[in-house]
This record gives sequence, structure tokens and C-alpha cells, in this order.
Amino acid sequence: MDQRLEKQLSFVLELDKMKSLYRQTYVLHEDRTENDAEHSWHLAVMAFLLAEYFPEPVDLLHVMKMVLLHDVVEIDAGDTYLYDEEGNRTKAAREEKAAQRLYGLLPQDQQQEMYSLWREFEEKKTPEARFAGVLDRVQPLLLNYTNNGRAWTEHGIAAEQVRERNTATVENSPVLGRLILSLIDDARSKGWLK
Repeated sequence: MDQRLEKQLSFVLELDKMKSLYRQTYVLHEDRTENDAEHSWHLAVMAFLLAEYFPEPVDLLHVMKMVLLHDVVEIDAGDTYLYDEEGNRTKAAREEKAAQRLYGLLPQDQQQEMYSLWREFEEKKTPEARFAGVLDRVQPLLLNYTNNGRAWTEHGIAAEQVRERNTATVENSPVLGRLILSLIDDARSKGWLK
């Protein structure tokens, strides 16, 4: 087998582990949490459906690549819950180490592209990264809200915590930001958020 193809297939098979990485957010039609693969796919679909609500023009293919790859590092680093203060202290270092190993499985050109996409997502400096970040906040919030705040109540999350973690969403997409704030307020009034 060609060495390039062998490296690419090795990476593809490693990605299968994302199907076994469970997050804190519950899916809507089963009694289980979503996995990283489902989350990433959901964001990719949301990218082309909701692009009209992002005020800056974006390269949708670039955004879709970014959201499909943004959580690959969790194969090694694990999923860190958004509201886990202790876990978030070490998250960047764990994920950087994971990125080096995982993207290092690829041929050099693709390794650089994938790593650059991941760094871009993390840094949120480009319109594409900011839009991807909005999607990454909106999707779990929608699922949590639609599930009557199940994950929030299980973890004792307060409305102010959710508001704080969605500041960039509100700033980067006024339409989706207003939606987020209204859902947070409604969830609080229903007792799903402290």
C-alpha cells in the first residue's frame, strides 16, 4: 500500500474513536448523551443551514472542515465539560498534546492543514472560526433546552454560567445571540437553570 494512503487510512480509523466519546449533552430521542462524532456532524449541518444568521461572509467549506475536526483532539484529551472549571485549567495542554499525536498520523501536508484548522478554531480570530464557535455553543444549548434542561439540572448549572459561556455567541451573531439569551431566561424561569 502507498505510504500516503496508509497514513490517511490510519487517521480515518483513529477517528472512529469519536463515536465512543460521550459528551454531557443528551440526544433528543434516546436516553443517552451524544458522542463527539454526532456533535461534529450536527455542527456541520448547522453551518450551512444557519450561515445567514452570521453577520460576516464565511467560506462554508472551511467552516464545515473546522467543525468536523474541532473535537478530534478529544480522542486523547477526553471531553471537558464546558462548566468543569478544574478540567478547563488543563484542557489546552491536553488538547495540544493530542493534536500533535493525532494530526501527526497524517501525511505532512494534511497534518499541517488539519492542525491549522484546529488552531484556528481554538483562537477564534477569523470569521469562519467565530461562526464555528457560535455553532459549537448553540447546538448543545438547543439540545439542553429541548431536553428540559436535563444536563444543566444534573450538574447544577446556573443561568449566569450559561450566559457567561455564551458571551461570544451573543457578540458574534446578534440573531442567534438573542435566541440564546431568550432560551437561557426561559430555562431559568422554568427552574432548569439555577
